[in-house]
Amino acid sequence: MNHPEYRIEGDGYAAVVLGLGAAVRELTFEGRPLVVGFGPDEDMPNFRGAFVAPWPNRIADGRYTFDGVDHELPINEPERGTALHGLVFDIPWTLVEHTASSVTLGCTIEPSEAYPFTVALHARFGIGPDGFRTEVTALNTGSGRAPYGVCPHPYLVAGTSALDDWVLELPAATVLTVTPDRLLPVGREDVDGTPFDFRSAHALGNVQIDHAFTGIQRDAAGLATVRLMDPADGTGAAMTWDGSCPWVQIHTADLPKKPESTRLGLAVEPMTCPPEAFNSGEDLVVLEPGQTHRTGWTISAL
Repeated sequence: MNHPEYRIEGDGYAAVVLGLGAAVRELTFEGRPLVVGFGPDEDMPNFRGAFVAPWPNRIADGRYTFDGVDHELPINEPERGTALHGLVFDIPWTLVEHTASSVTLGCTIEPSEAYPFTVALHARFGIGPDGFRTEVTALNTGSGRAPYGVCPHPYLVAGTSALDDWVLELPAATVLTVTPDRLLPVGREDVDGTPFDFRSAHALGNVQIDHAFTGIQRDAAGLATVRLMDPADGTGAAMTWDGSCPWVQIHTADLPKKPESTRLGLAVEPMTCPPEAFNSGEDLVVLEPGQTHRTGWTISAL
């Protein structure tokens, strides 16, 4: 089945957003890729550009308890036994509005045994002088409280050099350590003295990262920015977001079973909550009936 896609452009930027999953298939600035994209006839590989809701990252064994009721989600990462990246990345979204420089898509998460809540999502993708902006609105249209979290999943591209040579600035003081086999949370650790301290920008080298970070430093406007530079090309990409996302997942895309896709870009995923938040409750958004939650993020060229 062919699904529609929507091209938007302006101020040197151009993007293609899919009607399937509201995935960002392509993003460029003056013809230069800012993300690892994929072809128009290609299935989305490795969650490139995915829209992730109503939970980011993993839920162990797909099981969670909310308001005293146990629920079980489908396992879509069988090798780790987890429910990964939510419920909307592979379903059709409805076109709400499309202009030359913006597109708005919507979908509703309908109640199921696994997630018996009703959440209406709207995602507006817009281009302006500051870059490619995503604004997300979630509305609980059901009769009960609903657990909720959201994040994007772009793999940023700094330039044409290898990822090991790119310079990362990540203003985060705390990393969430994980189990080596299933990448499930263990505990918080200060990044000081670890391979995950990029508060002062330096080259990624051969470090392998697939971790959530918090303790994020923000500017006077309350914004956090991750910067990724290619010193050889003098180019880069940045991701900026506000306090509605107190976490960010960073992934160097080490994929031993997919060598052709390994370390092509750096996943930068501002998250409203950490992995396993449906069980821990940490920073979990709980939408009361009729309540709306808003968040967003911007990708820009450097």
